[in-house]
Amino acid sequence: MQERSSVAELANVLKQELDRYSPGGKLPSSRALVERFRVSPVTVSRALAQLAAEGLVVTRPGAGAFRTEPRTHAPAPGDTSWQEVALSADAAAELVPRTVDASGVLATLAAPPPGVVEFNGGYLHPSLQPERAMAAALARAGRRPGAWSRPPADGLPELREWFARGLGGSIGAADVLITAGGQSALTTALRALAPPGAPVLVESPTYPGMLAIARAAGLRPVPVPVDAQGVRPDLLAAAFRATGARLFICQPLFQNPTGAVLSAERRPDVLRIAREAGAFVVEDDFARRMAHDDAGPLPSPLAADDHDGVVVHVSSLTKVTSASLRVGMLAARGPVSERLRAIHVVDTFFVPRPLQEAALELVGAPAWSRHLRTVATELTARREAMAVALRAGLPELSLPHIPAGGYHLWLRLPDGTDESALLSAALRAGVALAPGRPYFCAEPPAGYLRLSFAGVAGTSEIAEGVRRLRTACDELT
Repeated sequence: MQERSSVAELANVLKQELDRYSPGGKLPSSRALVERFRVSPVTVSRALAQLAAEGLVVTRPGAGAFRTEPRTHAPAPGDTSWQEVALSADAAAELVPRTVDASGVLATLAAPPPGVVEFNGGYLHPSLQPERAMAAALARAGRRPGAWSRPPADGLPELREWFARGLGGSIGAADVLITAGGQSALTTALRALAPPGAPVLVESPTYPGMLAIARAAGLRPVPVPVDAQGVRPDLLAAAFRATGARLFICQPLFQNPTGAVLSAERRPDVLRIAREAGAFVVEDDFARRMAHDDAGPLPSPLAADDHDGVVVHVSSLTKVTSASLRVGMLAARGPVSERLRAIHVVDTFFVPRPLQEAALELVGAPAWSRHLRTVATELTARREAMAVALRAGLPELSLPHIPAGGYHLWLRLPDGTDESALLSAALRAGVALAPGRPYFCAEPPAGYLRLSFAGVAGTSEIAEGVRRLRTACDELT
């Protein structure tokens, strides 16, 4: 957050000083800017890149940065009102409108203003990311023979083998398809497994990004409630009977947002119920590499216990590394594999080979296991700090479950709390939150918040964020 702030501040100062230079005039050297503003060379480089992206300067390797010619007046905007008619006409013929509310996804992707505590994040703070290991892996990958050639459409065989080993069971490398992250894998799976207009069963509450994918594909999400032991098998079976659905999407391990783990007793029931319904189960195993120190032995993926090709497994390296390392996988057995591959190829061709090579270098390096241990320890400390601070400072917010993995806590608001008003008050107090409403595909039973402890700098920032949230709650009373 501090680096982003200093880049923005330096860029603004340089903009204000551009009038000192004539068009084509040279700006001070990077070294001079480093010395004058006492910032790092990286900050200077990023600030100049921001000005270049805005068309204010042009950079020439070895020569420096130069002011561009003044912009001419932009032409008057055209009339796009015709699009309302065109888009509405298309929607009228659709069984399920494909208009998508992406607010729940954007809430976890948006970078709040400088100084705001980021409890809404969905990725690791830069201090938790293996930046050096990723940089080294990318450098080594770029020097591999053939690193910039076209990869196999299914992905590099070595990377597919690595993912398959992590799954266990009867899954082999031939059953694995490399994707551009977990979101891309889910998009491919939903398009492959259900036609437009079909019902799909989802956990309630569930990940907003998956709901957005389903609606964009013209599918009808049908909620199945989750409790502390995961999805309820009795309600799952009833939902299959009532809807005729042929697809159930779940997160059996550290479910987003509740943190629940599907119990050992329910696991075989879920597979049996889906098999009897002639349905697929999409298993989104997003948090397996984000288990906490006190998690104990983890249950194997559902795919490892599946003998009949019911489960389509999704996982990714993104959550435990960086939002920009978008490498994930799909695993499936049987005829469905060919459909998944066909849709994947049509949508993306393939995942860029340098990124796959870098992922292989990263997971094969000694730094990888050290990174996973560090993340486990840090997430445990942050989870505990947030839980203690919430119980002490905001006892009226119900915290029914402390997860042993993942990166967030799920809080129930007191009855009658205006969720939107609280979010606005929190932002005024200097803390960004993720609202609970987008996690439900139907009417929510109450107001909720999802607070992330992974996107902040440390435990002191967590304590400060909870203090600011207390201020916001007091403002509403």
